[in-house]
Amino acid sequence: MNQVTPPALFIADSLGLDFLNSIAVPVDTTVEFIGNGKDLLSWLDQAHLVPKDVLEQFRTGGAPGELDAVATHARAFREWFRGFVREHMGGPLSDDAVAALDPLNRILARDEAYGQIVARRDSESSGLALESHRRWRSSDTLLIPIARSIADLLTTENFSDVKACQGHACTLLFVDHTRGRARRWCNMAVCGNRAKQAAHRERAGKAAESAQRRA
Repeated sequence: MNQVTPPALFIADSLGLDFLNSIAVPVDTTVEFIGNGKDLLSWLDQAHLVPKDVLEQFRTGGAPGELDAVATHARAFREWFRGFVREHMGGPLSDDAVAALDPLNRILARDEAYGQIVARRDSESSGLALESHRRWRSSDTLLIPIARSIADLLTTENFSDVKACQGHACTLLFVDHTRGRARRWCNMAVCGNRAKQAAHRERAGKAAESAQRRA
């Protein structure tokens, strides 16, 4: 029986880091959200990075194994960027960091984005608007919006605010946007609650030991 992949995790306040979190240990076992080409399309859909009609085009029109090859590339790209983040998180990025970003810049260089003037699509105003589009010439262009989200992370966030969840065995990363930069957990309902329960058990155990010594 095929194992059903759970919904992807989007807890990082940054799609660039959510991409790193596409392999994770949210509870006790590792979950790979981009295990194959079908998983990659699902993750891109949940991240709202690629239009649904484009995803369907690649889902139905790709050569056998084509999307799986792109997923393999995506996983390798993810682990390269994980190494970069682990090396630089906790402090602001310097100009020297650019030298390590060649794998990212190579993907960004493939982008064929363009604009189109269209009538406004919202009901509250009229007139013209500039709409952004992209030419999706091959399946490997599916990596471009991922690369753009990473570029946004690198250029708009302070890497001093990039943190790893303090939960036991949790691998999730996030950008701490809280007041005082006090965020410790990927999710208070999961890792935060488990940490509270562990602390409660430890205190209860110490109290029981103390009571036994006094008896």
